[in-house]
Amino acid sequence: MEYRRLGRSDLRVSAICLGTMTWGTQNSEADGHQQMDYALDHGVNFWDTAEMYSVPPRQETYGRTEEIIGTWFKSRGKRDKVILASKIAGPDSRFPFLRDGNLRFDRKNISAAVDASLKRLQTDYIDLYQLHWPERSVNVFGRLLYQHNAEEVWTPFEETLAALDEQVKAGKIRHVGLSNETAWGTMSWLKLAEQGRGPRMVSIQNCYHLMNRMFEVGIAEVAIREQCGLLAFSPLAMGTLSGKYLDGQRPDGARLTLFRFFDRYLGEKAQVAARAYVDLARRYNLDPAQMALAFVTSRPFVTSNIIGATTMEQLRSNIASADLTLSGEVLAEIEALHRIYTIPCP
Repeated sequence: MEYRRLGRSDLRVSAICLGTMTWGTQNSEADGHQQMDYALDHGVNFWDTAEMYSVPPRQETYGRTEEIIGTWFKSRGKRDKVILASKIAGPDSRFPFLRDGNLRFDRKNISAAVDASLKRLQTDYIDLYQLHWPERSVNVFGRLLYQHNAEEVWTPFEETLAALDEQVKAGKIRHVGLSNETAWGTMSWLKLAEQGRGPRMVSIQNCYHLMNRMFEVGIAEVAIREQCGLLAFSPLAMGTLSGKYLDGQRPDGARLTLFRFFDRYLGEKAQVAARAYVDLARRYNLDPAQMALAFVTSRPFVTSNIIGATTMEQLRSNIASADLTLSGEVLAEIEALHRIYTIPCP
């Protein structure tokens, strides 16, 4: 396993990160514990979760994933072996049950969210604490067009950084990061940190996969030049790039079989593009999922590739993708397909 520096911090995280959002809905506590055991034994020292997990978010399962991680920490006694990332939820009308539905990145919300996560996680600190999505409207979660709202009001970045700084100084979080953020937003946060207004963001967790390479337009340069690398989520486009949903297949227990939350991955254009990438992998005797994962992991702006699995077979294959190096021929054909299917699945 390769280990990469997390931003400008002193932490080195595995190139593969263990995603956890299925634990508590599709996966049981025992499943989650088994995945954590296997991942750590195979060099994955970086795990990502969030207060709103499991997904799709519901009041009944809110915080359940963090609780499962917490019971693993308590039973295994290996907290010091893991670099743990979590997130605070931003404004969303679907979460009236969370902090009275008044979700902001202000001092009150940040303090409450951090304390609640620490309790569920049964730990004294979180290594990387991320803003799950911006308070302001941005083009994420399937949206391509940015629609500006001049009347929109959000917590000033300076106030949020000051609140995060309090948590760092209290020892409750070690580093801070962004998620679902834009180039403008990222540079704004970094500029304030340079002015001494609070901690420096060490990472950006955005969607990135073969069918959605929007990160490469503008923000990839920020990630490299500012040493604020990408933590790529959904690298398999919710499993679509494995080929398991082609021709109308809906495997029992699979995410896109169970939930309409991710329907954008099943659109006609996405399915055509997925078939092209799956066919490419098979022509070179590669596992389609491993090819898709290896591509993401190899990008120079990626710090870590967040994989997720509902079965141990998937987990073993996903982690093993870290050992796959794609040939120049395969990479050239990927680029050729990208020119045809540029953003079939935003």
